Amino acid sequence: MSTLSPLTPKQVMQNWVSSVIVKYNFCPFARKEVEQNTIHYQVSQATSHDDAVMAMLDECAALDSQPDRETTLLMFEGGFSDFADFLDLVDLANAMLAVQGYEGRYQIANFHPDYVFADSEDDDAANYTNRAPYPTLHLIREQSMARALESYDDPQSIPENNIRLARRKGEAFWLQLLKNCHK
Repeated sequence: MSTLSPLTPKQVMQNWVSSVIVKYNFCPFARKEVEQNTIHYQVSQATSHDDAVMAMLDECAALDSQPDRETTLLMFEGGFSDFADFLDLVDLANAMLAVQGYEGRYQIANFHPDYVFADSEDDDAANYTNRAPYPTLHLIREQSMARALESYDDPQSIPENNIRLARRKGEAFWLQLLKNCHK
């Protein structure tokens, strides 16, 4: 997470979505949302789990009240730089989705600058499929995701294809792309 970026966290994340997620088709459904401007980027200053979960619940309520908003990227500008601490937040956020009645309406995908899959080494380029400039909770409408997956020929191949591409390009390539998002 660069604090020297001349761009706002929202601009950095917009760069990441367009130059990584859309350009390399990590999410085959993202291009449509970018083109239709239905992704909401919300920056949070939360540094505690409680405050971060409250921010997430606020964003769920905003999704409820704004049907034209398809998805939300909730970025934590100054908190959760430790990946293990972030994973604790993800667990708590998922639990609170259920407790607050949002389970089945929204699901959470998560991204982090130091993301490491449970079965990977830190330097495995595959981790870059979930690495982003900021710790981020991605709130996704389950109904929309179900519709998108129905119209996609082989949705089970998405993660494997992403991992293959990430490894083919290599860690240095993705690291440079992430750095470029701050410019």
